[in-house]
Amino acid sequence: MAWSTALGSDLDEVWRALLSGATGVTPVPSAHPVRNGRAAVVADLPMDLDPVQRQYELGARTLRAAVADAGLDVTDPRLRLVVGTSYGSHLDVPPDGLDRWGEALATGLGMARRPLMVSTACSAGSDAILVGAALIAEGEEEICVVGGVDVLTQAKRLGHSALGTMSPTALRAFDESHDGMVLGEGAAFLVLERDGSAQERGARVRGRLSGTGSANDAAGPTAPDPSGDTVVQAVRTALAAAGRSTGEVGVLNAHGSGTPVNDDVECRAFGSLFAGGAAPVVFATKGAFGHTLGATGALEAVAVLLALRDKQVPPVPGLETVMPGFPLPLPSGAALPFAGEVGLSVTLGFGGFTTCLALEAVA
Repeated sequence: MAWSTALGSDLDEVWRALLSGATGVTPVPSAHPVRNGRAAVVADLPMDLDPVQRQYELGARTLRAAVADAGLDVTDPRLRLVVGTSYGSHLDVPPDGLDRWGEALATGLGMARRPLMVSTACSAGSDAILVGAALIAEGEEEICVVGGVDVLTQAKRLGHSALGTMSPTALRAFDESHDGMVLGEGAAFLVLERDGSAQERGARVRGRLSGTGSANDAAGPTAPDPSGDTVVQAVRTALAAAGRSTGEVGVLNAHGSGTPVNDDVECRAFGSLFAGGAAPVVFATKGAFGHTLGATGALEAVAVLLALRDKQVPPVPGLETVMPGFPLPLPSGAALPFAGEVGLSVTLGFGGFTTCLALEAVA
């Protein structure tokens, strides 16, 4: 697996930065009035590059790194790329079809097969992982490279300013003063492979994707169903697929966008899921990475795997006073240890898309 974030691209260095409470949110100039003049950007990806080129460069470097981390070559004919984005560069350039960027990525890297593209708003990275897992489970593919890529663009900053989803100050997930998100950019890819195939070639295994679940509430174009029932359904579906119970979950990476609506939905859903039982530690990374839209689910899957490896989670950036009624432990100010081998990653996307990934540590 590999990621490219506002805190860097080395897996362990970025993870240590997260554990220390670091954030990649910095001032980012805008040619137009936006609600927040800060964002989380990949430092060595020049902002003056054409948005299409930035999307390609970010995707290409991260995909190459993930495939190399798996001990494979990007031209291996067994590889099937499944990649997600929200809008990528497509709000800032003439419409060219959301499938074209993935085709260009695969072709530019010399991949032998056509990719599959997923665009389900902020759950796109998670849904790419879900689709790759389904292809392998159903015997259609042996190895899939799955993930998400999204870049910061002017149109996204203007759009979220107009929608009112952006905080004028900072992203404070699950804090009583939360008032919106802050945008970011990034990419992450993971290599999924059948057990038998991985064993045959002596691959290093970083974890197991043991179950996936998705649901759609169709409540509206942006806001989720306030009941939280869709989150509950997605989590229960993922745990059932994994053959696990809520009592076995040690850690949960929440969507944690910092918008009052989304935070309230997750608060309600987690209270329903874990009422009277185990209390997994919850963490959220968007205060450090920014809200990376279609890349967020893939970035957070990597974070969950690293948390399972080290049995600790980073503090939630910006969290000072936990919002009333939040039902589970949240780390504030310092990393927090946990016990357990099962982790969940939950993403909520515009259009009602909700996805849960169940991940497990391996010996």
